[in-house]
Amino acid sequence: MPDIPTTLLAELTHRCPLHCPYCSNPLELIRAESELATDDWKRVFSEARALGVLQLGLSGGEPLLRKDLEELAAHARTEGLYSTLVTSGLGLTRARAERLKEGGLEHIQISIQDSDPEVAERIAGVRSVKHKQAAAAIVRELGFAFTVNVVLHRANLDRLAEIIDLAADLGADRVELANTQYYGWGLRNRASLMPTREQVERSRETAERAIQRYRGRMQITYVLPDYYELYPKPCYGGWGKLYLVVTPNGMVLPCHGATGITTLRFDDVRSHSLAWIWRESEAFQAFRGDSWMKEPCRTCPRKTVDFGGCRCQAFALTGDAANTDPVCTLTPLRRIVDEALTEPSEEMHEYSYRYVAGEPQQV
Repeated sequence: MPDIPTTLLAELTHRCPLHCPYCSNPLELIRAESELATDDWKRVFSEARALGVLQLGLSGGEPLLRKDLEELAAHARTEGLYSTLVTSGLGLTRARAERLKEGGLEHIQISIQDSDPEVAERIAGVRSVKHKQAAAAIVRELGFAFTVNVVLHRANLDRLAEIIDLAADLGADRVELANTQYYGWGLRNRASLMPTREQVERSRETAERAIQRYRGRMQITYVLPDYYELYPKPCYGGWGKLYLVVTPNGMVLPCHGATGITTLRFDDVRSHSLAWIWRESEAFQAFRGDSWMKEPCRTCPRKTVDFGGCRCQAFALTGDAANTDPVCTLTPLRRIVDEALTEPSEEMHEYSYRYVAGEPQQV
């Protein structure tokens, strides 16, 4: 019997006003006409709560582009779900925030791209800094729990201290500092996003000092870039153990990058219940347990610690999702990551593709 999931990430739409080169959405974006209807999403939330889910992320793309967002948040509240709005902040007016608050939304996470306004807007691809500042002020005034999320990469890592201070100035209760994950758009733009080893080492020290300085005032979560680690990170506590993602068109995934594994077929909530997909579907069964593992994972004592690493990264870098995540130094596949760390540098403005108006565009 599989574990009970605790968290559902509802990707309400792939539409987004930003054009970030590390976007976690898949290369094949889902168009608005394919998105689940309001009643479908409500049913998903109800089924998720019945399955055991406690936490809901309302994400995208930009979820504020859904006109039914307030209705969906209110329904989640009636089901007893603790809900977080994951947003760029663009489109968060005081009127909408008040309606979300009245409907029972508890937590808002706003992304920022950099402490330097010019660089931040170059990364985002749009004028956005003042909108984000205004959104943060609204969030604090209305008393939401407030998280700032920052994706880190070569172009902003040297300003990590200033970024953390900015999050504190915005009034964040918590700041998530997550280095870019290299699959999907991140992999496409890896050469321009990959930090140097020196940047990574300095950033680790900067984060540790900030954690001490802000202790009791703001929680700081810092996620190191796994390419520079000895061992891979556990994939959401293991494939299909705790985490569910529902895409805009209703596909159910064990993590947000799983659509990149093209050898798997993912079922959708229009055809099956969420409980059946979690317990019975072929995709969710694929990498549960350890019978699927190859060597060196199969006989490695770390297999219950990191579960062989990220299945999406294993597929993206080796073409086989059952391989050891190449980040692991215990596999000969590690050479793939080592070679990537020696790729020639590019400036951020020279990345090959951008996420523009919902479609990949060459620039």
